[in-house]
Amino acid sequence: MTIKTFSLGGDLTINRLGFGAMRLAMGTFDGPVRAPETGIRVLRRAVELGVNHIDTAGFYGRGPVQANELIRRALTPYRNGLVIATKVGPLRGPKGLPSEQATPEQLRGLVEADLRSLGLDRLDLVYLRVGGMGGPGGKSIAERFQVLAELRAQGLIRHLGVSNVDAAQFAEAKAIAPVAAVQNRHTGDMALLTACQETGIAYVPYFPLGGGGEPPHTERLRKVAARLGATIAQAAIASLLAMSPSVLAIPGTGSPDHLEENLAAADLSLTEQDLADLRR
Repeated sequence: MTIKTFSLGGDLTINRLGFGAMRLAMGTFDGPVRAPETGIRVLRRAVELGVNHIDTAGFYGRGPVQANELIRRALTPYRNGLVIATKVGPLRGPKGLPSEQATPEQLRGLVEADLRSLGLDRLDLVYLRVGGMGGPGGKSIAERFQVLAELRAQGLIRHLGVSNVDAAQFAEAKAIAPVAAVQNRHTGDMALLTACQETGIAYVPYFPLGGGGEPPHTERLRKVAARLGATIAQAAIASLLAMSPSVLAIPGTGSPDHLEENLAAADLSLTEQDLADLRR
């Protein structure tokens, strides 16, 4: 991989292989809660290994085990250059899943809650995560994104992003305030990825390893992984980073061993043959 860093928002240099915090508290939203001490160990080791971009959200966790709290406990005082991104918009429904959406009036409270739980005076990057647990598209996001733009103007947020959006919603957001990052599932929308690359916007696939199942295109990845002497997960991460210099990967785990495995993918170099096989 020849380009290992990205300039987020034009002023924050981060490594393109970061860490997603969703699995720190539990493997899935409805899975068993993990021991907080393990999450703290994973976070500290991630930073030791060079991670300087952590993606989190106030709705990652259950009861007393919350990702934001673990990040604050593990990493404060924060190292210079560590970028923490968070997401606001989803609210937990009756079943405890982030299936409902905050109103514009509720968004400020969610941002302030993230500031408190992370122990920060300003959030580096805040995504408006839209659409509940469904796919991108649908309702206008202008009113809610305007709220975040105002909080940015007030100094509570450094950069803004959008998550789970289609092209129309992306355009709405850009018309209101600068967008530093888009976080969508995988990289299926190549037109949106291209638009991000052309304008210096980060594209951050969530569930980069398949969201609890196998990565997409597993058979193709298996062949590439065998040639590289790597795992399928490592090949999946390397293939994401090879797609575009604007792609940031944020594989998450609650396991120290998996963390080491994931981050080792940054050192893999895919050949033209590897890339051709993955495109088939």
